[in-house]
Amino acid sequence: MSSGKKMSLTVKVLLGMLLGIAVGLFFNLSGLNADGSFVNTYIVNGVFHAVGKMFVNALKMLVVPLVFFSLICGVCGIGNIKALGRVGSKSFALYMLTTAIAIATAITIAALSGIGKGMNQSSDAMFTGKEAPPLVDVFINIIPSNPISAMANGQMLPIIFFAILVGISILMVGRQAKSLVELAELGNEVMMKMVNIIMSVAPYAVFALIAKSVANLGLELLVQLLGYVGVLIGALMVHLFVTLMIVLKVFSGLSPRIFLQKIRNAQVFAFSTASSNATIPVTLRTVTQRMGVDNSVASFTVPFGATINMDGTAIMQGVATVFIANVYGVDLGVTGYLTVILMSVLASIGTAGVPGVGLIMLSMVFAQVGLPIEGIGLILGVDRLMDMIRTAVNVSGDAVVSSIVAKGEGKLDVAVYNDPAAGTFDTDEAVHIDEEAEAELAQTLREAQAH
Repeated sequence: MSSGKKMSLTVKVLLGMLLGIAVGLFFNLSGLNADGSFVNTYIVNGVFHAVGKMFVNALKMLVVPLVFFSLICGVCGIGNIKALGRVGSKSFALYMLTTAIAIATAITIAALSGIGKGMNQSSDAMFTGKEAPPLVDVFINIIPSNPISAMANGQMLPIIFFAILVGISILMVGRQAKSLVELAELGNEVMMKMVNIIMSVAPYAVFALIAKSVANLGLELLVQLLGYVGVLIGALMVHLFVTLMIVLKVFSGLSPRIFLQKIRNAQVFAFSTASSNATIPVTLRTVTQRMGVDNSVASFTVPFGATINMDGTAIMQGVATVFIANVYGVDLGVTGYLTVILMSVLASIGTAGVPGVGLIMLSMVFAQVGLPIEGIGLILGVDRLMDMIRTAVNVSGDAVVSSIVAKGEGKLDVAVYNDPAAGTFDTDEAVHIDEEAEAELAQTLREAQAH
């Protein structure tokens, strides 16, 4: 088959996702996935679970070394501490702006739709909100007392701080640190090759992840909460296709159509894993190789965004707050909704890196405006599916901000951005080993051992 006719990775992944949905629905609706059945035990929660979990673990495995090496290269690539400050402040301001717009949009759409009115039901499922860390502790913990421990636990903000500090220190040392910079660049290149290797098996892993989720969730829960799910998905789509695209066009002048074409891969990975952090390797590859964002910017904006950018989660909070308020007959009023907006923006920083961040943030918001925390039990059943969709929106926001900041700093290759073929992924190339290079490296090692 000619290279022109090869199926792209994006198409393969989308096919894997669609096939996963079909297989999952078949298992669920046919009753084959009943508790204790062969399909449920050995296929859905056996093979599918194992394949999906191994893939997600493989992506997570890359996050810390990739962010560490990439950030050091990024800081050294900027070569100017003032420029680094500009990148950081622009990124932070844009992430907070899009989060505020997201929550305001969600509340408006949910309030106009009137979801939850007339239900007057209490929740059978109980939810106890985990205690979120105080905001002051979050800022204190940005500086790691033990950077190795932070890396072992995958704590992104401390890792970002430590990597930036290492990069700045390398700049201060100057020429003497040249070999250290080269080592970081080599480390970054090796990690990107590992990303390519893992991405080559993505279609099969995505199939397993989606098939397992759909087989276990089914349509029953969706039917029960159709209004909530419909409004939430609608608000997420408005934010993705309208708000973010307007922000991209206004602040950078870049084509939203091209952006949406190129971000699909990262969106599918985010949807499958429901984790912005696990998607960092794919998002980094997408914005640098597909969109032309210089690594000096992307290495900061992408992991930073995965940590504090909560557009999708903020939308869920807005819709859920209106829904639960209507169910329990609570009138929040304008002051209550403004409080929700403020709390959601602050919580997106305050709960950064905490597992189950969406529900923790929601319990904080409910407590602040006087809604019963146990009301979260009503939406708990569909939260996994909604989490998958809102993570795809979060990742899209990370890429939008990365593109805007890079364009503003003159660190975006517009020719690459506008080229539809730029950075396309070839599965065969990803796992190809150059025999000549392999022999050359082996010879170099033999010579080193001889000496």
